[in-house]
Amino acid sequence: MVADAPRPSRSKVGAVLRVTSGNFLEQFDFFLFGFYATYISKVFFPSSSEFASLMLTFAVFGAGFLMRPLGAIVLGAYIDEVGRRKGLIVTLSLMASGTILIAVVPGYATIGMLAPSLVLIGRLLQGFSAGAELGGVSVYLAEMATPGHKGFYTSWQSASQQVAIVVAAGLGYGLNSWMSAASIGAWGWRIPFFIGCAIVPFLFVLRRSLQETEEFKARQHHPRAKEVLATMMANWQIVFAGMLLVAMTTTTFYLITVYTPTFGRAVLKLSTADSLVVTLCVGVSNFIWLPIGGALSDRIGRRPLLIGITVLAIFTTYPALSWLAAAPSFFRMLIVLQWFSFFFGIYNGAMVVALTEVMPVQVRVAGFSLAYSLATALFGGFTPAVSTFLIEFTHDKAAPGYWMSFAAFCGLIATLVLYRRGGAVERSANAV
Repeated sequence: MVADAPRPSRSKVGAVLRVTSGNFLEQFDFFLFGFYATYISKVFFPSSSEFASLMLTFAVFGAGFLMRPLGAIVLGAYIDEVGRRKGLIVTLSLMASGTILIAVVPGYATIGMLAPSLVLIGRLLQGFSAGAELGGVSVYLAEMATPGHKGFYTSWQSASQQVAIVVAAGLGYGLNSWMSAASIGAWGWRIPFFIGCAIVPFLFVLRRSLQETEEFKARQHHPRAKEVLATMMANWQIVFAGMLLVAMTTTTFYLITVYTPTFGRAVLKLSTADSLVVTLCVGVSNFIWLPIGGALSDRIGRRPLLIGITVLAIFTTYPALSWLAAAPSFFRMLIVLQWFSFFFGIYNGAMVVALTEVMPVQVRVAGFSLAYSLATALFGGFTPAVSTFLIEFTHDKAAPGYWMSFAAFCGLIATLVLYRRGGAVERSANAV
């Protein structure tokens, strides 16, 4: 009997690995598109203006995020009805399809306008899938968590994304070392996408062995899609506040990961290697801070962390970027992005579990996914494009700080609203 005692713990670790493995692929593919935006812009969106070409690429990148709310509603309702396991297999299938399409489509010089059109379709498939993936994974982790440790368990949803960042940045650094810039621009940028395609079968094996959560199986009633949508409409204030809560984390995340390589190369005029190393270090530090943030929120509560980090971000983001822009260097960029990484890790560690707690239980995946997807579509997904525009319009290299500070202000307002006395969080907690 004693020998069998560790099994529940091992079973929890295995479940975390299986459910987050698919999340790794989702985010790995998203990051690659941002990392190689300058190369993709030349292959699929050639233009006489580098700014116009890059903006078209980031617009297509952002278009994938516009599909997320639709995916959140359709796939989120499906997951709430049929279960977490079946739904997460569907999201993985859709993401894999989009990834394969982007990896193999020929460039504009070969097939003309069909090339950017197919890339756009691939991005839309990825966005539709991701709309429910993050919500499905987060809710699965929250429902399988041991009492008093929900924050710590759900933090591993975001932690798996950081592994994807590290792997993508490491591949990029390796390609930059082994290949010439011309070769990477011509075809080398596709290699990481093919690697993503190659690991799909392995991820399917992991997802198929995933067990349904006991909390979901214990429910007497699993709402149909119409019921899910009706419940979300009745609780639209919570979904809207949840969207503002996510605004801070998704804007910070895409600024310090996806946009960093382009910001370093095109704006700060640092080397590609420097930008990729900074991105890799950010992924590692995010991975460390996220479970710390989740565990701290279990111990001292979600509200103090959410308020503290948003206030810090509002008052320090622009000054930090101004200091970097005044004398760009590898070390200054590393210091500033590590500071932002601290914001992201601690805030997101508390925010994700708070978002699972605030949503009505019967529509937990759909409500979480819709709030997260709306924030990603309106804030995070367009962060590279907004940052590029702000720098061009203001001629201020630190201008992305305005956008991040605004997102932090939205997160602060949402926290104050959701955690007011008798607010949505308390009502939701009492209903569980």
